[in-house]
Amino acid sequence: MALRTLSAGPAAALDKDLMSTGAFSLDQLMELAGLSVSQAVYRIHPPNEGRKILVVVGPGNNGGDGLVAARHLWFYGYQPTIHYPKQPKQELYQRLATQLKNLEIPFTENFDSALKDTDHVLDAIFGFSFQGEVREPFSGIIEALERTSVPVTSVDAPSSWTIEDGPPKSGPGKTFQPAALISLTAPKPLVKHFKGRHFIGGRFLPPSVAKKYNLDIPKYSGVDQIVEVNESGENK
Repeated sequence: MALRTLSAGPAAALDKDLMSTGAFSLDQLMELAGLSVSQAVYRIHPPNEGRKILVVVGPGNNGGDGLVAARHLWFYGYQPTIHYPKQPKQELYQRLATQLKNLEIPFTENFDSALKDTDHVLDAIFGFSFQGEVREPFSGIIEALERTSVPVTSVDAPSSWTIEDGPPKSGPGKTFQPAALISLTAPKPLVKHFKGRHFIGGRFLPPSVAKKYNLDIPKYSGVDQIVEVNESGENK
């Protein structure tokens, strides 16, 4: 049976429930999401296939997940580089960036050069709440990700895709098909347009919340925070 998907409105409401009745903080949710993302990258692109990971970070929570994932990847033995063209001023994001700088993880302003010198890209630009037109500096980045032969893993949504309709009909992202996608908490409707490897990360969702939103909790193995699913949403 295919896993049920979570649209934009319910996804936002679920996050609010996790932070109210669920008693999670935003920091906790971001840490758990980033841990899941790091495990997906490890599964998709183990260190023996190349340790250089370019993490492209957006200005919101999706970007925060990418920053957390980069920290975990460094501890796994990777060599992450961060491209963070629009850094927000909120304390949470500043702390996440400082944690990486304390590990001497490089931040680069030269995306094109970093893309040429990486083994894998983590797309943590836009998440499920994205809508509207992609603007610079991200439009040029997404166009480059469309063209590159370097494999890309996207966090929750391929950047530029909308949660319901998937890739835009024109402009940046029209032909963007990352190699892998990790859906956080639950798949979003856009997965019907996705053709690569698909992972679910959300081994923190209380059964009561899953029941409220009519979601399926996949069967996780051992200590894994992720599970790979096929096109029908079944465990692989």
